[in-house]
Amino acid sequence: MRIAGLAMNDVWAHRVLRERGVETTRTEKIDADVAVFVESMELKHHGPERNYRPYLHLHGELRSVRPHQQLPYGVDEVTFPIGGSEPVDVFYEFDDQQLVQLAQKGYFSPAFTLPEQVTGIDWELPATIDALVLAPAGDTTLVTTPESAPDVPVVFVRVHGLGSLDVDLESSGYDITEYFADHSTTAGSRHDQDVVSQTGVSARSDAFTSLFDDADFGQAHTPTTMARPGAENDAKSPLATRMQAVAASLDAEQAQLRLEREEEAGTPENVYRSRVAGSLEETSAKAAIDEGPEPVASVDLDGETAEKLPIEPVHTEPPADMTRLDELRRQVTLRAADLDAGEAGSVPDHQV
Repeated sequence: MRIAGLAMNDVWAHRVLRERGVETTRTEKIDADVAVFVESMELKHHGPERNYRPYLHLHGELRSVRPHQQLPYGVDEVTFPIGGSEPVDVFYEFDDQQLVQLAQKGYFSPAFTLPEQVTGIDWELPATIDALVLAPAGDTTLVTTPESAPDVPVVFVRVHGLGSLDVDLESSGYDITEYFADHSTTAGSRHDQDVVSQTGVSARSDAFTSLFDDADFGQAHTPTTMARPGAENDAKSPLATRMQAVAASLDAEQAQLRLEREEEAGTPENVYRSRVAGSLEETSAKAAIDEGPEPVASVDLDGETAEKLPIEPVHTEPPADMTRLDELRRQVTLRAADLDAGEAGSVPDHQV
C-alpha cells in the first residue's frame, strides 16, 4: 500500500503518543530507500586532515520512503507533499578511481564544470528510518460495502541523518563521474594513444627525424654583422650616465683647484708655473726658430739633377739654460716635499 505520510516531528505524532486507547505500532532502525529531489549541487573540498579531497554537496527535499520490509497494515511506501517535506543534505564522496577520471577529464582546467543533468531529478539513496503507524479505524472483518471499509492507517516517519547523508559509489550505485564533460586539452591525444595501444605496437622504429639538420648548422656558422665598438654606449643605463656626469664634475673641480693654486704664491703649482713652465716655453720657441729647412737637391726642368748639394750634419748644442732648468726642477721638488710636511715659509730665491 502506498499512502501519504507525515514527519515524526509533526505535532500530531506527539498527540497520538499521548492519547490513551489508541492502537499504534512503532518500528525503529529499518533499512529503506529514500527518494530525494536534488535541487542544487556544489563541489567542495575537505580540510587539510584529508588533503583537501573533493566531494559533492547535494541539497534537496525528501519525496518518498520505501522500507525494505513492509510496515504494519500493508504499508509499502510513504510519500510526502511537494514543498512540505523535510530538507535533505547529501554528501557524495569520490573514490580514488573516480578522482583519476575527474583529473583526466580536466578537473584542474578552468573550463571544468558540474553536470547539470544530475539536478532537478529524484535520487534514490539508502537510509535508516523509524516509523510510527496509527491503526485504521473500523473492523476490517466486517467489510461488506465500500462505504463500510475502514480508514487507512496514518504513518509518521523519521529518516536518520537527513542533514548529513553520506553516500558514495558503492552505497548509492550512482557513478557521477560519467556525467562530467571532458574539458581536458589532451582528449584527442588520449584517444590516439588508446588506438595505438589496441594495435599492439610494442617496438619503435629505427627511423628518426633529426632535430638538427645540416641547414641548421650552416646557419649557425653564417657570419653575422659585427656591432660597432661604440654601439654599447648608445644605450647606456641611467646609472652609467649619472656616473659620467659626476666624474666630469669632479674633473672640473680639480682643474679649478689647480688654477687657484697656481695663482696662489708659495704653492708648488705657482713655483712650477713661474720658474719652470715659462723657461720651457721660451726654450721650445727658440729651438723652433734655430732649426732651418733641410737642404734639397736642385733639379732642372729636364728632369735631371744639375747639382747635388752636400747635406751637412747639424750639431745642436744643448741650451745654456738646461742646467738651470734641472736645478729649478730639483728646487721645486724639495719645496713640494717641505709643503707636504707642513712646514711654513716662503721659497728663497736662488741664483745660478
